[in-house]
Amino acid sequence: MSFRVESWNVNGLRAVHGKGFLSWLRKSRADLVLLQEIKVQEDQLEDELREPKGFGAAFSCGKRKGYSGVAAYFRDAPDEIVPGLGVKKYDDEGRVIEVRYGKTSYIGAYFPNGGHSLERLPFKMNFYKAMLRRMEALRDEGRRVVVSGDYNTAFAAIDLARPKQNVKNTGFLPEEREMLGRYFKAGWVDSFRHLHPEQEGAYSWWSYRMNARERNIGWRIDYNLVDAESAGDIQKATISKQVEGSDHCPVGLVLRG
Repeated sequence: MSFRVESWNVNGLRAVHGKGFLSWLRKSRADLVLLQEIKVQEDQLEDELREPKGFGAAFSCGKRKGYSGVAAYFRDAPDEIVPGLGVKKYDDEGRVIEVRYGKTSYIGAYFPNGGHSLERLPFKMNFYKAMLRRMEALRDEGRRVVVSGDYNTAFAAIDLARPKQNVKNTGFLPEEREMLGRYFKAGWVDSFRHLHPEQEGAYSWWSYRMNARERNIGWRIDYNLVDAESAGDIQKATISKQVEGSDHCPVGLVLRG
C-alpha cells in the first residue's frame, strides 16, 4: 500500500479553478492534496470547490479576505483534521492545516515570505521556529510526520537558477537558509533531494516576468519533508512542472504504508 500526497501553492483557488484545477485534481491520483495561498474564504467558494466529486475538503482561511489560506482535499475521510498552528498571529493568516490518518500527520503549510524590503523577515523566521516546535512535538508522540507546502526558501545553490544574483534577496538569504537547515539538522528529510540529490534545474516556482517559466529560471521553494525515522518509506518524489495555472507547480510524494 502507498499513499500519494500532492502539495501546490495555487496562488488563488478560484483563479486556478478557471484554469482546470478540478480536472487536475481528478487525474492526480492523489490520496491527499494540500493547497497553499488559496486567497478565499470557504463561504465564497462554489459548491464544486467546497465539495468536489470524489473528495472531502477542509479549509483554514485567513481573516483578511483575498490573502493566504490553506486547504486539504482527500479521497478518504481523515481520522482528524487540526486547523492552525495554535498561535493566533499565524492562524489569523490561515497558514497551517493538519490531516491525520492513524499515526501519520500530514501538515500543509504556507510559510511566510520575507517581503520585498524584508519587513516580514522576523515574522517568517519566528514562524519557522514555531512550526519546527510543532513538528518535533508530533514526532515525540511517536507519529510519522509529513510537512508539505511552500517554504518560501531555496536551501542550496542547486535549488535556484541564479543563486549568485539572489544572495541578498528574501528566499535565499543566509539567515533563511540557515533556518531551514535547522530542520535538516534536526532530522527532517527533504524527500525530493533524498531521491534526487544532484538533479539540477528542478524548480517549483517561477516569476511571471520575462518568460521565466519557459526559460526555466526558477526556484525550488516547495517541499515535502518527512521525519528521518520514516525516510525509508519514501517511494517517489516529483515536481510537476507541466502542470500550469499558478506561478508554482505541484510537488508530490509517495509514501509506503
